[in-house]
Amino acid sequence: MKHKFMTALALSIGWLGTSAHATPPAAEPPVCAVPVIAQSDIDIRVPFDIVHGRVYLEARVNGEGPFRFAVDTGASGWGRADASLTGALGLPVQGTTETSDGVSEATVETVRFDTLELGSLVRRDLEVITRDYSSGAPPEAAFSGIIARQFFEDGLLVIDFPARTLTFSRSAPPLGEAGSLGYERPFRIPVRIGERLVQGQLDTGADVTLVLPQALYDDVEASAVASAGNATLTNTVIESGRGTVRDPVEIGGISLSEVEVRVSGRYPELLIGGHVLGDAVVAIDQRSRRVSVCPAGE
Repeated sequence: MKHKFMTALALSIGWLGTSAHATPPAAEPPVCAVPVIAQSDIDIRVPFDIVHGRVYLEARVNGEGPFRFAVDTGASGWGRADASLTGALGLPVQGTTETSDGVSEATVETVRFDTLELGSLVRRDLEVITRDYSSGAPPEAAFSGIIARQFFEDGLLVIDFPARTLTFSRSAPPLGEAGSLGYERPFRIPVRIGERLVQGQLDTGADVTLVLPQALYDDVEASAVASAGNATLTNTVIESGRGTVRDPVEIGGISLSEVEVRVSGRYPELLIGGHVLGDAVVAIDQRSRRVSVCPAGE
C-alpha cells in the first residue's frame, strides 16, 4: 500500500518535539504487557474502522449525529472540528489559538462543543480547533472531527487494532513499570533502531509507518533516499523522501525489519504512524504517563 503522507501529516497537530540529536531516554526492557480491564471497570468499549492506518469511529456532538471522528494521539487538547461539522451544526467562532505542526506555527479559530459523546462517555464544554481538514482528502478518509488525547486523560485507553476495538476505563489500575514504557512528553517513547536508542512520537493520526529526520536516517543502516515529492503538514509544505531502514526497529514489543519510511530534513523528530500498529494492542495511561505497545495475543 502506498502511504498518503500528505493527508496523514495534515491530520496531526502539535508535533514540535525532540530532535534527532537529543539525548535519548534511558533504556527500558523491551517487554510488553496488555492490561486486562475488568468488565465492571469499563466505561466504554466501541468498535472502529481503520482507513489508511488511522482509527475512525462514531461520535455525537451536542446531541447530534453520529459523526465520523478520527482518534489522534498526536493531537493535543480535546479534539478538532472539521469545517463541515462547524457549518452543519452552526457553531460560532469562540476565539483563536496558536497551533504548531513541528515546523511552523499558525493562528487558528476555535469553536465550542457543549457535549462530545463517545459511546456512553460524555465530555462537556470543550473548546476545539476548527479548520478545513477533509476537503483535500480522498472520500474514504474524510472525517467530521478528531478526538484528541485530552479526551482520555483521566483513565486507561486500550486500542486493539486487530480486534478493531477501543476500550477506556477510569477505574482500571494505572499501568505500572512492568511491561510498559514511560514518557515525559505525550507520547514520546523509546524506540531502538539497530544500536541507537531514540525517542519517537506515537501518533495514531499519521498515515505512515515511520517518519525519520534526515540526520537520524543518515545515522542508521538504510537504503538511498528517493524523492517522494512535497508533504503537506498542518501549516507547512516540506520536501520528503522515501527509503528503507535496514536495521531492525523495536517499539515496545513490536519488532520490524526492512521498514519503508518517509524522510525529511525539516521534520524534527521520529514519528511512529498508524501503519506500524496494525497488528498491535496499544495501551496509553496518562495518569501514570506510561504506554504499552504489544503484538496482539501477548
